[in-house]
Amino acid sequence: RSHFGSSYSGSVRVRPRLCFGTRLPPNKHKMVRINVLRDCLNGICNAEKRGKRQVLVRPCSKVIIKFLQVMQKHGYIGDLEIIDDKRAGKVVIDLVGRINKCGVISPRFDVCLPDIEQLASNLLPSRQFGHLVLTTPYGIMDHEEARRKHTGGKIVGFFF
Repeated sequence: RSHFGSSYSGSVRVRPRLCFGTRLPPNKHKMVRINVLRDCLNGICNAEKRGKRQVLVRPCSKVIIKFLQVMQKHGYIGDLEIIDDKRAGKVVIDLVGRINKCGVISPRFDVCLPDIEQLASNLLPSRQFGHLVLTTPYGIMDHEEARRKHTGGKIVGFFF
């Protein structure tokens, strides 16, 4: 006697096993973006190493735009062109060839005012150049401006 009772005579249909509640079969995993700022800075770094003059970054967020504006203020990148495509947006960045490395610090650690100098010496190659980017109650800014405004915050990333 089978599990379905004695009167069951239908064929058994086997469906492919689905992954984690999605409707994709196991061999068709869908990639998701974990950190868009990291993807952006990685794309800029790679384009800079290849000697490109421009790079297109998508998707674009407010944090990415503020981070890029800090880089632009210090002359590490040229013009920014924000393209609003009614979706996540895109940014076209003109590169000037000054970036050696840029990256994201994850998780965004709390940084109080006295610790900024120690963190800068740990992450940056020299006291003369390079910048940490912090998010503070006064907005996203570099570590020197945060010291001038006498505020701490959370570290977002760095560039030099």
